[in-house]
Formats: sequence, structure tokens, C-alpha cells
Amino acid sequence: MRLFKLTSGTLLETDSELLLGPELDWDQLLGREHLPKLLKSEASHWEKISAEDAEQLKAEGLLAPMGNQEIWAAGVTYYRSRTARMEESQDAGGADFYDKVYGAERPELFFKATPSRVSNPGDKVNIRKDSTWDVPEPELTLLISPSGKVQGFTVGNDMSSRSIEGENPLYLPQAKVYQGCASVGPCILLQEEMLPDATAIRLEIIRDGAMAASGETTLAQMKRKPQELADWLFRANTFPIGCLMMTGTGIVPDNFTLQAGDVVKITIDGIGTLENPVGRI
Repeated sequence: MRLFKLTSGTLLETDSELLLGPELDWDQLLGREHLPKLLKSEASHWEKISAEDAEQLKAEGLLAPMGNQEIWAAGVTYYRSRTARMEESQDAGGADFYDKVYGAERPELFFKATPSRVSNPGDKVNIRKDSTWDVPEPELTLLISPSGKVQGFTVGNDMSSRSIEGENPLYLPQAKVYQGCASVGPCILLQEEMLPDATAIRLEIIRDGAMAASGETTLAQMKRKPQELADWLFRANTFPIGCLMMTGTGIVPDNFTLQAGDVVKITIDGIGTLENPVGRI
């Protein structure tokens, strides 16, 4: 089932019905264990609506499906990401770092965004004015409970300055964390079972009405599994209201940089499409 945060309430899509509920406290909501089972039971008294009404409500406004949760991220979880990072950091002498972390037991985990830096679906994500090479990173994003269990999935856009990170790996926070550096949505797919390895992730970048870049991968290309990444994050951290975690990208467009005015579309099977125009800050 899919849960949408609307400007005018909350929408739950199940296999058999569409249920419209009130505005919820998303800190309290996402801070619960076994959320898929609990929410399905509690939403049974919500108003049933038609598919046409549901689409109209989505069109009127979607919000990022989160409260005050932190967003963390994992890097170099796909082979394609490893090779791209090695290429961009070669001149700075950092290429070996990415090769070593790809093969290491411990993953690369880093802080990505506070809620105030996250863009809603349909709102602008940003590239930095002091960057010359910028890309979106399409990523399966996990909803993790306070006990560290994966209980949902959404689409994430990890906006990144490859020129800043490539200049020196120690500049990673500046390449990753800034206003409008991330977007998540359009909903949360609530389920405790892992997604199939065949699940596809697709990227489209539209410029002036035409396709400027595209790519596709599947979860089968991930070296590390979602619950493994969550377990590492929770080794020395606590998240009383849960957290979100981006799991890395396997789509890196060659010889491409974003421009203000581009539109980024990221689609993950079973979840939906996250779309954001690009601005500059």
C-alpha cells in the first residue's frame, strides 16, 4: 500500500480501495514500529474516495512524505557509482578511496539532509552556483523505524556536486548538503518485505522539452542490501522518530551536467515517479 502526504490530508492506496484521512503528525506516524500493519487497521474508518478524486488531490499538492526525520545516505553501493567516483576524484588522488570502500565490510554512510533542505515533489531542487558539474542521483530510499527495521520505501533524489566532491573527497558535505539538495516522494510504499531484485529505477532529464539524459538500473546491481545498510546506520545512532536513508545510485549520466530549468524525473517500480524542476542557489 502507498501513503501520500497531501496539502489537504492523507491518502492511503491499498490493493482494493482509496482512503482519505486527516492531516497526521508524521513524526509520531513514522516513529511507530510495524507501521504497515497498524496503519492499515487504523485507516479502515477513513473516507473512501474514487480514483478520479484521488488524482485530483494529488494534483492539488503533494508534500514530501516525512516529518522531522533526518535523511542519511549510503555511497558506492553500485559498481557504476564506484567507477564514476574514481574517475571524478582521480586528479585529487582520491580514486583509491572509492575502490576500497566498495570492497570493504563497512559501507560509506553520510548525513544528507534536514527536513528544511528537502524539496517537495514538484518543487525545485538546486544546483550550487560555485559548482561546475552537477547531477541528480536516483536512489531507492528506505523508511526505517526507531528500532532500525526497514518498513517502507520511497523515491529519493540525492542532488550532488561532482566537481566539488571530485576536487577533494573531504569536501563531500559541501557537495551533498545545501538548500534544496534532496527530494523524496511521491509517496511511501509501506511494506516490511524487501523489494524484488528486478525492481527497476529509471532516470529522465528533460531540457527545453527534449530528453537530455536518461538511464536505468535494477536493485540487483546493489552490492549491499537495504537492511544491511540500516543495521550499520543504527550501530551507534538512535532515531526516536525513525529516519530515511538513501541507498546509493547506479545511474551516472556520462559527460552531463544539470542546468537551471531542467526537469528531473525518477521512477521506481511499485512506488511511482518523483519529478522536480532544477534551480540554482
